[in-house]
Amino acid sequence: MKPDYSRKSTVDEIRERFDNDVERFSNLDTGQQTTIDAPLTMDLCTEAAKYVNPNAKDLLDIGCGAGNYTLKMLRKINDLNCTLVDLSMPMLERAQSRVSAETKGTVKIIQQDMRDLDFPEESFDAIFAAATFHHLRDDADWENVFKKMYRFLKPGGSIWISDLITHGNQQLKQLFEDRYAAYLDSIGGPGYRKKVLDYVEYEDTPRSLIYQLDLLRKTGFKEVEILHKNSSMAAFGAIK
Repeated sequence: MKPDYSRKSTVDEIRERFDNDVERFSNLDTGQQTTIDAPLTMDLCTEAAKYVNPNAKDLLDIGCGAGNYTLKMLRKINDLNCTLVDLSMPMLERAQSRVSAETKGTVKIIQQDMRDLDFPEESFDAIFAAATFHHLRDDADWENVFKKMYRFLKPGGSIWISDLITHGNQQLKQLFEDRYAAYLDSIGGPGYRKKVLDYVEYEDTPRSLIYQLDLLRKTGFKEVEILHKNSSMAAFGAIK
């Protein structure tokens, strides 16, 4: 039986929530607070990109938020040309302001659903996708976007993903959901935990780490790597 996504949030609803949440996504030291180990995964993804693509010139940041991943990358490889994509224009405006102050390269912002993106083949040396793919819905969405990411990368280019994940085994799924709830409780109390879990339930449709690694291989990536996993969060990537 195919999953029913009819009760999930619309793109417009997701955009509206992020329009009103810019400040929370603008802390380079902590990253997104609701993401377990956010500073570590941000550092690992950007460090991996630096090691794999040390001569990178062109960077694509999907679901860039306020620009934290790109800013962290610019501390490791200077003056990149940066293309920033997000649903939210307030997020993009904040990201553009922050990133433009840190690079002599070009900074381009694009307000668009990631499923509709179109760039020439082999446009980018590295792609970041932090806390964004979990908004994809059915298999067709996932396959479409992963194929696009592969096509957009130059040969030898890399994509680095940090995201909420789920688990195939129901007992383990419950284990890691309980651990995530406890984490949210520890940083914000029961009210904060409920708020976050309510919008995760309404907005998000994450896939397992194994599903995504298999899809990266199926798409054509020659190497797939796991950087970090803790509870319901993982950082991983692939090289074209």
